[in-house]
Amino acid sequence: MKFIHLSDLHLGKRVNGFSMLEDQAHILKQALRGIEQERPNGVLLAGDIYDKSVPPAPAVELFDEFLVRLSRLDTQVFVISGNHDSPERLAFGGRLMGDSGIHLAPVYAGQIRPITLEDAHGPVDVYLLPFLKPAQVRLHCPQEQVETYTDAVRVAIGHLGLDPARRNVLVAHQFVTGAERSDSEELSVGGLDNVDGAVFAPFDYVALGHIHSPQNVGSPRVRYAGSPLKYSFSEAAHRKSMTVAELGAKGELTVRTLPLRPLRDLVELRGSYQELTFRGFYQGTTYQEDYVHITLTDEQDVPDAIGRLRAIYHNLMKLDYDNARTRRSGTVEGAGTAVERQNPLELFARFYQMQNNQPLSPEQTEFLQGLIQTVWEGEA
Repeated sequence: MKFIHLSDLHLGKRVNGFSMLEDQAHILKQALRGIEQERPNGVLLAGDIYDKSVPPAPAVELFDEFLVRLSRLDTQVFVISGNHDSPERLAFGGRLMGDSGIHLAPVYAGQIRPITLEDAHGPVDVYLLPFLKPAQVRLHCPQEQVETYTDAVRVAIGHLGLDPARRNVLVAHQFVTGAERSDSEELSVGGLDNVDGAVFAPFDYVALGHIHSPQNVGSPRVRYAGSPLKYSFSEAAHRKSMTVAELGAKGELTVRTLPLRPLRDLVELRGSYQELTFRGFYQGTTYQEDYVHITLTDEQDVPDAIGRLRAIYHNLMKLDYDNARTRRSGTVEGAGTAVERQNPLELFARFYQMQNNQPLSPEQTEFLQGLIQTVWEGEA
């Protein structure tokens, strides 16, 4: 039984003000070619289909075209919502589309019925578990003790009624403890949304979304496919791919990847203004159309540097300075990343320190963390 595993399409996303829609259309066409060549039994789309809960019309049109093309390839398609998606909007029409082989996870209501596929080794049950918060599980399973994200996923899995003798596949969208994250992912404060990977022990393969770097977590059975495109410069060194997972008899699994090559890469360059212009004008550059982050090492600001550099690097997204002046201040001027990477708890702690000349006490930190978690869960 062969599955293609994709996640975190983030259709409609803008990166540093640049629309990624053309790049996304390109990568989905490439994914379709790979799926057509591999001819899998199923395609697993593990959440964050869109970048916003109310996606722009062109993003919806792009996903619609992708599903239509998939439906023509004689493969079953399994789709769940991620934390960026509206589960209600993504599930619209799911009961009708199931007859066409497009299976959309309904809004979580305490029970999940598997979709069963057959091969020479017997049945494979595929379970679709959309992104969950503890409050959602407590609502539908009031008799259970659900305090943490691990509790929520454990209880949800416990209500699946798994047959351990059969091969079981789970499609889910959570942050599993130990996964290597990137700046473009939206995680909650203090690691409160961590899920212990041990809860996935009953499954033969777990197709995860949420983390943008392709990776196994603990074993090849629990895997993030990663995003098909780079959505932050922290992902500049990533090699994007889609995962091919093949189940043999019970307990047999092989995992490999198919590379995905973007229309435009995300690239980080560093050097003086003269070095970077010389490279572009006189040596030529392969980065003219890529999305570029440049860090200038000049000691003096270059007038209209970003405008002049864009004559060479047409999609220059971001320009910083790293020199004696910015190092003295402890920041790379123009980046803004130090604040962007801090979660609300860290930001409030920094503000409190500035206002009171002392850090939060352990009791204050615990209270604040609980308050933020309450607000976080209230969004469910």
